[in-house]
Amino acid sequence: MTITTIAHLLTQELKHTNIELKGWVRTFRANRFIALNDGSCLQNIQCVVDFEIMDERLLKRITTGAALHIKGSLVESQGKGQSVEVQVSSIEILGDADPEEVSKTILQPKRHSLELLREQSHLRVRTNTFSAVMRLRSSLSFAIHSYFNKNGFYYMHAPIVTGSDAEGAGEMFRVTTLDPKNPPLNEEGIVDYSKDFFGKETNLTVSGQLEAEAYAMALGKVYTFGPTFRAENSNTSRHLAEFWMIEPEVAFMDLAGNMDLAEDFMKYVISYILNHNKEDLAFLEQRLEQEDKSKPQNERSTMSLTEKLRFVVDNNFKRVSYTEAIEILRGSKPNKKKKFKYIIDEWGADLQSEHERYLVEKHFKCPVILFDYPAKIKAFYMRLNEDGKTVRAMDILFPGIGEIVGGSQREERLDVLKDKMAELNIPEEDLWWYLDLRKYGTAVHSGFGLGFERLVMFATGMGNIRDVIPFPRTPLNAEF
Repeated sequence: MTITTIAHLLTQELKHTNIELKGWVRTFRANRFIALNDGSCLQNIQCVVDFEIMDERLLKRITTGAALHIKGSLVESQGKGQSVEVQVSSIEILGDADPEEVSKTILQPKRHSLELLREQSHLRVRTNTFSAVMRLRSSLSFAIHSYFNKNGFYYMHAPIVTGSDAEGAGEMFRVTTLDPKNPPLNEEGIVDYSKDFFGKETNLTVSGQLEAEAYAMALGKVYTFGPTFRAENSNTSRHLAEFWMIEPEVAFMDLAGNMDLAEDFMKYVISYILNHNKEDLAFLEQRLEQEDKSKPQNERSTMSLTEKLRFVVDNNFKRVSYTEAIEILRGSKPNKKKKFKYIIDEWGADLQSEHERYLVEKHFKCPVILFDYPAKIKAFYMRLNEDGKTVRAMDILFPGIGEIVGGSQREERLDVLKDKMAELNIPEEDLWWYLDLRKYGTAVHSGFGLGFERLVMFATGMGNIRDVIPFPRTPLNAEF
């Protein structure tokens, strides 16, 4: 006999077959019924013990949280709630779980707040909610790699330690080996980073985009999928200090091609989980419906989780210029009646989530791609349009969350890029290699960025970004 998983057992015709299972006890009741879970699926399997022939000392050690190796036969269930169960022939306890200790943790079988679950992030994945979320996270990761592989992209590992700030935001984590109590100083009394490990000031990356551009200009189509870091002191439900980013870059592709790629990509990965994670999605949808019942009517979701995902897959994304969107928002009822928290008065405003959601959910009733944003509110590397005031940027807006993807056609003209950097006080020597790309066979190229945790939030319906990553890193929190 080989060890099998519960997911496999519940989908196969294996009745009256001798099987072996390993997993963790969720509950043990009446000294007879063990609910065992191995993480392979949401469901537990009932293992039925004949306590009259089992060692009493062994039975006392079967407690919630204990790890077991069970041998037995898969038979049709005599009780309600499951189609099959395991008639146990032998049990080996692989790891005990002291009931007194378990009672102090989230392993005890009752409802716990998400806040308490975050305090025990090392154990929360043993709950139904978090096992479902993390299986979905895994499926989305696989779908992302699958999509790019099928479409001729090369996977590129961008550096984690970098000397440049791709966004020009300045909110970066410094990487240093200098003695914090006694760093070397130069003649001006400033820390001398020439004495540091890399001989210069370095940081954790905020984006792999600039490096991906270099590789796109040699390999044609590349993507990065890795950790990125922001030292932004934002203690909100939408911010993490460490998160994962997907960033494709494609040579010879303009903004229209970039929008086509992003739409096709988003539809593919969401279709993948709709087809492969039905059980987990159904559980999370039910959880959201229960959560909604405790909210005021105006705060409840207008779509179920599956409807929201199908909304993306089944609708063509509406493409709208920033200028047109501003006109729509300026003339909208929420704006005129001052229902928006941020009133839209003039062209050039940076759109907020409430505006983005209005466009998607109320006005167009489909996912929206906004393009041609004001240059002043976008990054230096975006291609300047002929009007001199807008850039070839695009954002994809989804229901419930607003912006989920941000991208652009990159500025391929050396002189224009230099002017933009000078205007924003970005030293050319910091990005000499990036400027080099415009000297040796420059060409139109484009790409976009997708925060992976933002995608997992959308796919699972979780309301806090800390609940879609295994061990969240936030201000004043680097536990585990």
